Amino acid sequence: MDPQPTPFAAPIQLRIADDLRIKIETGELRPGDLLPSAHEMAQQWGCSPSSGRAAINLLKRQGLAVGSQGNRPVVRIPPRRTVLRQEVNQLEKDRALLGEEERRQRGAAEDTLHTSINDLDFTARYTQVSSNEEMADIFGVPAGSTLLRREYETRDKRSRLREQWSVSYIPVSLIEANPALLDETNEPWPGGTQHQLHTVGIEIDHMDHEVTAVMPTTIEVQMWGLPAEGVPLLSSRRLAVDTRGRTVEISDARYPADRTEMLFTTQLTRWETR
Repeated sequence: MDPQPTPFAAPIQLRIADDLRIKIETGELRPGDLLPSAHEMAQQWGCSPSSGRAAINLLKRQGLAVGSQGNRPVVRIPPRRTVLRQEVNQLEKDRALLGEEERRQRGAAEDTLHTSINDLDFTARYTQVSSNEEMADIFGVPAGSTLLRREYETRDKRSRLREQWSVSYIPVSLIEANPALLDETNEPWPGGTQHQLHTVGIEIDHMDHEVTAVMPTTIEVQMWGLPAEGVPLLSSRRLAVDTRGRTVEISDARYPADRTEMLFTTQLTRWETR
């Protein structure tokens, strides 16, 4: 759809923001370009500088402009997009059966961010925790059972902004036969979680996903480099169920809604031919 102005008699700051927004959407103003200062807008639109500042704040809330106090606002450079597809889990499962060299060639960064893990800063933090009643019920283990908590974070090397974040839990009793799975220094693990589980004889049958939207905290706004307000996070919980019907991993991840693309294909059962 072609860019359209807001269809009602709007206050001056909204008219200014609309004009700049349309220039951004049509490419007349490009990512990284300077936007007019409050005084320049006052001269161009015959308004007060405060109206110009209000217009820029509107653009910031729409995720179209960035700029801190004392710095000229600029058109926001779109962050790297995360593409979540149904096939990603199957791709990881297929890689679990490959040799180590082949598994090292591609992973989650390539599947979802379309870049190499070598272009990002990746960290993994392992701790062992006691399961609460909710997780014990999901895993089918006694409350207080030991879980391996794994927190993963990926950051852009240049901007230092967060690109991906997740935390997962696995009952230690399922994986302790392979001590390497309890050591964070083995991350990033070639082949990911499904290959890790494969080393202890666990095959994933299916993944259950639950996605909701939440508003970010102030620290999350900073970590993700989000606009000051208005952009929610997609909160995703994934349950990995093995071929014996056991939930073997709980993974909680968050994705900024303004840079996340979710692609799903729903295959429908065909009507019988009559």
